[in-house]
Amino acid sequence: MPQTEPALVIFGASEIAEVAHFYYTHDSSRRIVSFTVDGAFLKESTLCGLPVVPFEELEARFPPSEHDAFVALSYAKLNTVRADKVAQLKARGYRLATYVSSKATTWPGLSIGENCFVLEDNTIQPFVRIDNNVTLWSGNHIGHHAHIGDNCFITSHVVISGGVRVGENSFIGVNATIRDHVKIGHHSVLGAGSLILQDVADFAVYTQPAAELSRVPSNRLRKI
Repeated sequence: MPQTEPALVIFGASEIAEVAHFYYTHDSSRRIVSFTVDGAFLKESTLCGLPVVPFEELEARFPPSEHDAFVALSYAKLNTVRADKVAQLKARGYRLATYVSSKATTWPGLSIGENCFVLEDNTIQPFVRIDNNVTLWSGNHIGHHAHIGDNCFITSHVVISGGVRVGENSFIGVNATIRDHVKIGHHSVLGAGSLILQDVADFAVYTQPAAELSRVPSNRLRKI
């Protein structure tokens, strides 16, 4: 008989943790048994009908010999908070799970690391490499031979063209577009709607201006 995967503990108790619980529950064979957060941030004792235990007590209650873990945190401090928790869990002996939606488009040979979170409607073309602790929210295009480094967070409807290299700990906002074979430096921030046509230096920040508020209210518009 096939061996059952270990039960899973989710680090986090925010909306992202709830989202992770939903996807793992409805679209994987994993059984979620608990959430965990640092004791100083523990506000509620339950979430989604499961216990939320202090991180300091996790090993005693859900030992790594019987449980895997998944860190469901955002891109805070350019993903370093999430990366630190991954490192702490690994140091305690936990294996880190990866979730790839059954509604994502992938091909054989996809290289993907641990603690990745790939949601629905991502199109990931052949020969893509995704390193550890990468979040791909819904609806992105990852072109052939692209490489996404450790600890990145890519939001939604981002176009990463073929051959692009995204450096570690980078954040890419909604509707950003990166042309083919561009290199994005590590710890970069590409804001919503950014159009990137050339290489990006480490620690660079690109933003697009927000839409202007018209002085004319909608009830005075005559051509709509």
